[in-house]
Amino acid sequence: MSTTTARDAVTLPAPRSSVDATAVESLPELWVPESSQWLSTTRSRVASDGYTWMQGVHWVAGSGLYQPRRHRRTGLRGMGPMTLYIAQLLSELSPCRPGIAYLMRRTGLAERAVEYHLAALREAGLLAWIVRGTRVQGGPPLASEFALILPVEFDRALGIRTRLREETAPPYTRAATGISEAGRKVMARLAKRAARRVRKPRKTAPKPPSKTSPTATVPGAGHASGAPVSGGPRCTPMQGGADGGSGAGGSVPPLETDVASGSSKSPTPKSSAEPRRGRRVNRVGHRFQLAARLAEEVPWLRGAATPRLAWVLRDVADAGWTVEEIRAWLHHRGTPEGHVHRPSGLLAALLRQALIVLDTPDKRGQAVEAWRAAQHAARRDRVTHTRTHHHAHDADLTGPTSIAAQREVADAFARPTGTLAPDNHLSAQANHADEIDAVLREKCREEAEQLIALGEPDLVVEAVQNLGRAAAETHYGKRLVARALRLAATTAHLALDRLTHR
Repeated sequence: MSTTTARDAVTLPAPRSSVDATAVESLPELWVPESSQWLSTTRSRVASDGYTWMQGVHWVAGSGLYQPRRHRRTGLRGMGPMTLYIAQLLSELSPCRPGIAYLMRRTGLAERAVEYHLAALREAGLLAWIVRGTRVQGGPPLASEFALILPVEFDRALGIRTRLREETAPPYTRAATGISEAGRKVMARLAKRAARRVRKPRKTAPKPPSKTSPTATVPGAGHASGAPVSGGPRCTPMQGGADGGSGAGGSVPPLETDVASGSSKSPTPKSSAEPRRGRRVNRVGHRFQLAARLAEEVPWLRGAATPRLAWVLRDVADAGWTVEEIRAWLHHRGTPEGHVHRPSGLLAALLRQALIVLDTPDKRGQAVEAWRAAQHAARRDRVTHTRTHHHAHDADLTGPTSIAAQREVADAFARPTGTLAPDNHLSAQANHADEIDAVLREKCREEAEQLIALGEPDLVVEAVQNLGRAAAETHYGKRLVARALRLAATTAHLALDRLTHR
């Protein structure tokens, strides 16, 4: 689909028929005061749709009848391509309730510039407020709602006849009932422009001033690169003639023998092989770079504003300090752990004596080496601590809390492998199960049940392995023995045991 550019905003010829000649001559200026920019007070009529409204917008922009007030210090100089583009965005909204943030995002303009364009459309009689947006403190901001209207001057110039559908209806509800013959041609051209999409204007760089002085020539090299020649053919970017005519004014091209022998310089020199260097960063840019890197590497500086950090680091940045040197000084002063309420203020306090203490590059280098050594030592300590913790976790065995059970464990480690002590408590329990006091048996069962709940079935399992299941069930009960054996047959006791040691 074709688009509309700035060239389309040309002056449209006003119709000069016998019917509306007087009406056209009586339109010296199109201007709507602020009191008449509301739908209830406007003299314009509401457009039937966005397409019809865009016809009126193109007519106002091309007629030149709207001229902003010159006494203003700010504002637009007139309607341009950006005003047409904003009008097209408004014609696509139903209801027409655009937010300033939405128009800023679509156009790339600032808030004040968007307001200038909306004010121009209102002053030209193309927009009218239905509801004016407000920003009440403590409440949500409300967007303005507009009505797309066509000014009375548009109807007079094109000979459009309108009438009210009902006598009690407001004036802005007038509907078009006919048009003059001269206005039909103008309306046809406006219809073509309204049917085309308006392209978003691009920001173009200003053209360099034209050189009026004659271009100097170099013997044997032709005209200078890119310099225009009046009255002659233009040169190509490779400094060669664009056509068969001579573009050097008397310069003779070198012979083929001279070029082949290497005694003559080529008229198209090759570009330099050296890489192009980027733009050098000035002092303020270096401060911002240093602040951004420091905020990334120092944990308690993350989230701080980069401009504020750049202002704090201005002295050390101008002195040539690097990020490592600043971190070495902060390590020497001691930095906090955790969240800092005001990072920039703390950084300014820590850097107060930095330029006095580390006033030479050698001192800063020694501070960096000491900081690196401390970092390496801290890393080594963390690795050692982690290994020790894992070894202790693997070797940590929680023994029974009962004195009797501890004595049994000590006797089990003390006796030879494969033999049982004659005075073993478990043996006594197995041989004289009926003679054990009921209170002691109940305490043993409670202790075993607590260990099983913690994921340690070893006490009951050892009793089953050493004394047999029947004796263990007599002492601990069938229910506890079954739970202990079922827990030992799975890996659940390993996870439970790991959680108890944390």
